[in-house]
Amino acid sequence: MLFEVKNLSLGYEKENIINNISFSVNDGDFIIVVGKNGAGKSTLIKGILGLIKPKSGEIVFDDSLNKKLIGYMPQETKVEQSFPASVFEIVLSGRINKMGFRPFYNKEDKAKATEALKILNIYDIKDKSFCDLSGGQRQKTLLARSLCATDKLLILDEPSNNLDNTSREEFYLLLMKLNKELGITIIMISHDADIDKMLGNKLLKIYDDGYEFSDIVEEI
Repeated sequence: MLFEVKNLSLGYEKENIINNISFSVNDGDFIIVVGKNGAGKSTLIKGILGLIKPKSGEIVFDDSLNKKLIGYMPQETKVEQSFPASVFEIVLSGRINKMGFRPFYNKEDKAKATEALKILNIYDIKDKSFCDLSGGQRQKTLLARSLCATDKLLILDEPSNNLDNTSREEFYLLLMKLNKELGITIIMISHDADIDKMLGNKLLKIYDDGYEFSDIVEEI
């Protein structure tokens, strides 16, 4: 087990957004998180990443997982779309949390970035400017950056929002490859209809007044 969420409540100031939620994440899981806007999906992710503190309950991490080294892919912003850097520079920046007090990237960092580019089939565009990429290429680049940070756990916040159907299907195939072939655990927030019939082995549904956590096979 990578980590366990125990009776967790999260929120901001005096308002609770997530109330008394419990579930566990095991090695190799692919968990799809769904729910309407404002239900608390992104709040839950912030809690897992340690960006906000629990109001009650706890998240217990296995010794093998350092939460600072979780690969996180937030929703793409307009700032990211116009960022003046090459694909390789963007991907390499995923190594920052592993650098400690080192001021410069080393050979291992650069090798990891190159590996991520090749895994996601975007090595041929490594020198292109990020702002010149298509939507699908940008998402692959941001995924490669997240992959540089971890070989354990990826957390993705609605990564397919700005993709057309073809790019979305291609992106999902890459996620399946990372999960099935490389054994990376994935937690993904999604708004896609019927996403549970395409990806994942577990489904977390978050409602205004509760949640459901189940195997996707049972849902189908």
